[in-house]
Amino acid sequence: MPDRTIGNPLSWSAQRLAGMGRGLGHAIDGIGGHQAARPQVNRIDLADLGAALGKGARDFAALRSDVIFLVVLYPVIGFILGVWVLNAGQVHLLFPLVAGFPLIGPVAAVGLYEMSRRREAGLPANWGAAVSALSGQVLGPVLMLGLLLLVIFVLWLGAAHAIWAATLGPQTYDSLPALLRDSLTTGPGREMLVLGTAVGFVFAALVLCIGMVSFPMLIDRPVGVPLALATSWAVAKANPGATAAWGLIVAGSLMLGMIPLFAGLIVVLPILGHATWHLYRRAVTFRDPAAG
Repeated sequence: MPDRTIGNPLSWSAQRLAGMGRGLGHAIDGIGGHQAARPQVNRIDLADLGAALGKGARDFAALRSDVIFLVVLYPVIGFILGVWVLNAGQVHLLFPLVAGFPLIGPVAAVGLYEMSRRREAGLPANWGAAVSALSGQVLGPVLMLGLLLLVIFVLWLGAAHAIWAATLGPQTYDSLPALLRDSLTTGPGREMLVLGTAVGFVFAALVLCIGMVSFPMLIDRPVGVPLALATSWAVAKANPGATAAWGLIVAGSLMLGMIPLFAGLIVVLPILGHATWHLYRRAVTFRDPAAG
């Protein structure tokens, strides 16, 4: 009896550690990918964007309660960051934070891609099934790509701070109205707006091109991060007009969703997330190598 009492916890711990080791190994192994067939990049147009948005809205209507549970953390994090920036006396970073927060939006929508995939395949599409599917060889690539977007987001905030320091800085502001007044009515303020908008556009365009289909692609197949990034870039390059229009739709929708204290994102993000999955399905086609 003593042996069993002592042995069971030890055995259980050893099994859990071994399972964690195997899971970590699968996650790391999935970063490079195992998909042999390279995808075909398709032409898409405004009709495809509309169709993807329509399917995204239908997915949201069908999975509303589970979807809201998945994405509620995203607007909460945005609100907390905004409050922290104001309380820390970094008012000049509030607009860059709000404008740049969509840069990490694709990470928050990962569960939505999986739910749309499962619903499309006729599988259970609740939040539990979506979360449980994001493991093994899917987890490593998704985390790696998510880390890349986080680095880009931090670089954008650093660039925005440098632009402020070179124009309106080092003066600090206690209120947002004061910052807006100087930004709109002074030469250095207008220079800050022009430079910030131009640099922000570059960051946004970069994330759009590398994230347009890469996350859904990683959820769909074991392609690995390099191929997912290359394919997303190829889709953007082959469809510059549709890519620009999609970027405007995403940016405009997310900005509107953030106006009421980020609360609107609870609806906007799910629809865009589901729509991104369906846009990926239209933009990328995999062919069975055996079929030639």
